[in-house]
Amino acid sequence: MSTEAPAQLSTELGTAPPDSFQTLEPAQLQLLADALRRERESRALGLNEAAEDALKLVPALARGPVRRILFR
Repeated sequence: MSTEAPAQLSTELGTAPPDSFQTLEPAQLQLLADALRRERESRALGLNEAAEDALKLVPALARGPVRRILFR
């Protein structure tokens, strides 16, 4: 089994994959790792958009300082 795909999946999971994943092909492990990375990126983008939308509730003059405080 290739060591690259399990390593990438471990990185995406933040821990070693379950032992049962050893039965999967490297291509399947890579597919899982890629799907997890895309989902994490999608969620991060959604959170950033929500934060920017929430800043619209802050008065215009205070947005810059509030943005710097929140997003250091």
